[in-house]
Amino acid sequence: MLDDFLTRAALAGIGTALAAGPLGSFVVWRRMAYFGDATSHAAILGVALALATDLPIGLGTLAVALGMAVTVATLAARGWAMDTTLGVLAHSALAFGLVAVSFVPDARVDLEAYLFGDILAVSRADLAFIWGGAVLVCGLLVWRWSALLTATLNEDLAAASGLNPDRERLVLTIALALTVAVALKVVGALLIAAMLIIPAATARGLSRSPESMAALAALIGCAAVLGGLQLSLSYDTPAGPSIVAIAAVGFTLVASFGRMRR
Repeated sequence: MLDDFLTRAALAGIGTALAAGPLGSFVVWRRMAYFGDATSHAAILGVALALATDLPIGLGTLAVALGMAVTVATLAARGWAMDTTLGVLAHSALAFGLVAVSFVPDARVDLEAYLFGDILAVSRADLAFIWGGAVLVCGLLVWRWSALLTATLNEDLAAASGLNPDRERLVLTIALALTVAVALKVVGALLIAAMLIIPAATARGLSRSPESMAALAALIGCAAVLGGLQLSLSYDTPAGPSIVAIAAVGFTLVASFGRMRR
C-alpha cells in the first residue's frame, strides 16, 4: 500500500495533468508558449502578495496570474509585438516576484518549493484546491470547446459565425490563470509552462483530431506524473523536475519515431 503522501502526490499530479493537457493543446495550436511563461512567472509575485497579507497561497497566485493573463490578452488584442512584450513581462514578473518574496520574513526557506514545486508536501486541503481548479478548467474548456476551436483555427471565420474571438481568448486566459494557480504546488512556477506544452506537443504527433490530441495530452501528462514520482522515489531526485524530465523523454521518443517513420 502506498504511503499517504505518495497517494496525495499522485492525485495532485494527475489533477494538474488533466487540466494542463487539454489547455496545453490550445497553447500549442495558438503558439502561446510565452503566454504561459508570463502567467506562470507572475505566480511568484502572487506568492509574495499572499505571504505579505496572510492570504492562502493559491488565492494570491490566482489573483496575480489572472491579472497578468488579462494584461497579456489585452495587449495582444491591441496589436502589440507579442514575442518581445511577453519576454519582457515574463522575466520582469519573475524578477519582481523574487525581490518581493525576499522582503517577506521567513519566505526564503520555501522559495525553491515555489519555483520548482513541492508535490510530495501536498496536503488534503491542497488536493481539494487542485482538483477543484482542474474541474473548473476542464468544465470551462468543454463548455466553450467548439467556439474556442473555431476561434483558434480562424478568427475571421469565428467572427463570421457570430463568435467573439476576444471573448474566447479571455476564456483561455482565465483557464490558464486557474491552471497556473493549481500547478504551482506540483511543479512550481518555472516548470508550469513545460507541463502545458510538452504533453500537448507529444500528443500532436500521435493524434488525428483535436479531441484526441487533448485527451491524449492529458493521459501523457498523467503518465509523466507517475513516472516522475517513481523516478524521484527510486533515485531521490526532485519530484517536479523529474515529472517534466519524463515528459521530455516521452516527447523525444515520439519525435524520433516520427522522423524514422517518415
